[in-house]
Amino acid sequence: MQHITHAFSILLLGLFSATAVAQDAGLNSGIVEIQHAWAHVHYQLPQDQQDAAYPHVEEMADALITHYPGHAEPLVWKAIVLSTHAGAKGGLGALGMVREARDLLEQAEKIDPDTLDGSIYTSLGSLYYQVPGWPLGYGDDKKAESLLKKALAINPTGIDPNYFYGDFLYRKDRYPEALAYLDKAMHAPARPDRPLADQGRREEIDVIIAKINIKTKERL
Repeated sequence: MQHITHAFSILLLGLFSATAVAQDAGLNSGIVEIQHAWAHVHYQLPQDQQDAAYPHVEEMADALITHYPGHAEPLVWKAIVLSTHAGAKGGLGALGMVREARDLLEQAEKIDPDTLDGSIYTSLGSLYYQVPGWPLGYGDDKKAESLLKKALAINPTGIDPNYFYGDFLYRKDRYPEALAYLDKAMHAPARPDRPLADQGRREEIDVIIAKINIKTKERL
């Protein structure tokens, strides 16, 4: 009887394990679909078409959140989509989006703070330096820098944490520091599953470096 019980336990463990693997595969596939859809809207559509296109990507993230409750990754990507949608939308209408994005990231942090190579802190940091301060928004440069450094501690060679910290430093007129991080972002390891996002990010890096070079010459 003990042998039968032991064998049944092994069978159950195998079934649970197979289910978990299938769930992970489905979640990962869903995240990749959202990443590709987001990159298409953000990097390939004209600015005046993006506001109308982002809601579809947000719906994709909502579906993944519903299907995989208790997972941090869909929450992070819903926040990323909302953040970039807010940037495309602009104006007071974007403030509700960036508040929701912050809340989603904080919710994801409670589940798995290190998920997606520190993307929670990269995204939160970028929000805190780009969102207006009080009374309109919650922007806070000191908090932004702390969060971006936290993201870099988790993923020191990643293109996104280096890009956003470089952009933050550029906006604070800390040009030599900004160039160091932007150069690191430019030479970050390629993400084979995200070629469009990598290409788009490198183009953004080029734009900031060109602006720094112009401002540096103006100071001479």
